[in-house]
Amino acid sequence: MFIIRKIILPVLLLSMALVFAGCGGDNSPAGSKGKVVVGSKNFNENIILGEMLTQLIEAKTDLTVEHKPNLGGTMVCFNALKKGDLDLYPDYTGTGLMAILKRPVETDPDKVYNLVQEEYNKQFDLKWMKPFGFNNTYAIAVRQETAEKYNLQKTSDLAALSGDMLFGGEQEFFNRQDGYDGLIKAYGLKFKDTKSFETALKYQAAAQKKIDVTDAFSTDGELITYNLKILEDDKNFFPPYFCTAVVRNDTLKKYPELEETINLLEGKISDEEMQQLNYQVAEKKREAKDVVVEFLQDKGII
Repeated sequence: MFIIRKIILPVLLLSMALVFAGCGGDNSPAGSKGKVVVGSKNFNENIILGEMLTQLIEAKTDLTVEHKPNLGGTMVCFNALKKGDLDLYPDYTGTGLMAILKRPVETDPDKVYNLVQEEYNKQFDLKWMKPFGFNNTYAIAVRQETAEKYNLQKTSDLAALSGDMLFGGEQEFFNRQDGYDGLIKAYGLKFKDTKSFETALKYQAAAQKKIDVTDAFSTDGELITYNLKILEDDKNFFPPYFCTAVVRNDTLKKYPELEETINLLEGKISDEEMQQLNYQVAEKKREAKDVVVEFLQDKGII
């Protein structure tokens, strides 16, 4: 009897150890090396990018990923990242510069990136990955037919015509440091009148000829829907909003393979490609997961 107990007890203890070994703090599945949590803000583009990061990490590493989409605005995601509720989320250099660091407008893309990289690391122990390529900044848009009629290519081309044009934009654009007042001063514009719209309605108003010129975000899918043309910001008035993932340094130390994996997206998404991704989800009502996997496969990334 004593001999049987000596055999059974170690076997029982070993079995219990194996059971509890699968109950790690990150609730990772058996065989997984760990888990990371990706967040995204409450608008289509950020959700698409959160999904892209999720699929990329799962395809290229042994990590499991939980994607928490539609969390809210910048401060919600940023505070969750600092607290450790998120490991990473996609953000924009101009947002980091002005919304988080409270720095004045700066238009040099490299200077902005280097500044947010340095200050995020120093103040918050966070790291910016290499930019994905596109710049989702403010831009000025007109109808394609208007651009063709007057051969409009650059924002400065509006100077001789603006006196006969109506400008419409969302209320925030009229109140921003890098908005309407600064724009007309920088470009010497003097519009006949201005109108304020909800963001979702300004493109429709332009298409319906209720206004002639509007502010836009350079990667909005609505630009395709309403056949609008972005004019080149030839005086570099608008600050850069290049996008990439912001990651906790302790997450990178724990899973060093993340940095190389995320940086596979470096320079891989143009303004036009991001605009098309947004269009597919927002306007064509396709699932972000399907749009993202097609994009990553077409690019040969996964």
